[in-house]
Amino acid sequence: MALYPKRKRRPIFHRRKVCRFCVDANLAIDYKDVNTLRHFITERGKIIPRRISGNCARHQRKVTTAIKRARLLALMPYTATMPTT
Repeated sequence: MALYPKRKRRPIFHRRKVCRFCVDANLAIDYKDVNTLRHFITERGKIIPRRISGNCARHQRKVTTAIKRARLLALMPYTATMPTT
């Protein structure tokens, strides 16, 4: 059995995610601001978790509440639009 030397791998650099609401104090979370809230839902209409979005826990709770209020008032969809046949 031949032994091969191990290849050296390049170290992987992971960028630290920062909460965009903590960085910019002027950016407010409002259920009427649908353009800001669209960054936090998938194309299927699911809310993106904070480990992916990078929000802190306090702002993620506010974003989730704002998305749910916007859905209740029909400003945002609950699910993706299904094609009609």
